[in-house]
Parts: sequence; C-alpha cells; structure tokens
Amino acid sequence: PGEAFQIQCFQCEEMKLDCSAPEHVVNCTVNVQDMCQTEVLVQADGVHYRKSCASSGACLIASSGYQQFCTGRLDSVCISCCNTPLCNGPRRGRPVPSAAAASGVQMSTHMLLLLLALYLMPR
Repeated sequence: PGEAFQIQCFQCEEMKLDCSAPEHVVNCTVNVQDMCQTEVLVQADGVHYRKSCASSGACLIASSGYQQFCTGRLDSVCISCCNTPLCNGPRRGRPVPSAAAASGVQMSTHMLLLLLALYLMPR
C-alpha cells in the first residue's frame, strides 16, 4: 500500500489579520486534502483572509477561476494554492496594494494612455 500523506495548513474564516499563528494550524484530511488554500479579499473595510486545507483539484480550479478577479483593488479576490506544510502562512514578498495605491496606479495608467493617444494623433 502507498504511504499516507498528511499536510498541515493554517485555517481561518474572514479574518482581518493574516491568521498565521500557531492556534490556526490544522491537520488536513489524510490523502484527500493535499494542499493549503489562501483567499485574500479586498473589501471596503480592509483586507480579509480565508485559509484552509483543500484537495489539489478543487484548489487549482478555484484559483484559476478567480484569476480574473485578482486585481488588488476593491472587491478583488485572489485564491492561491501550495503543497508544503504551513505554506499558506505569513505572506512574504510584496504586500497587497492598498485601495489608494491601486487607484493611483490606475490613474497613472490612464494618464499614460491619454498622453500616448495625444502623441499619436495626426497633426
């Protein structure tokens, strides 16, 4: 028979703080839930986290299905999957941009497109 495989992940629902603390560690279902899933939701009152165990099929389908909604702006939903113990723990790398920063980036993109359009207009 094959080896039993069990992973540990962080688990929480709709928390405003990244719930990567020892009290949120759970043992996932052996040989069924083989990945950790993280959802990051950007809402009007701040960033919310949802973390859990998941099966690889369900997690990968969810993350690819929500890719178009992962913008970093208001009402953004990002779902990610990973398959090493506690890999859905503290975020490393760049933080999720704030609504103000995201709107600033959006504004500068609009300005660049406007300037490009003006430059390319026939004279």
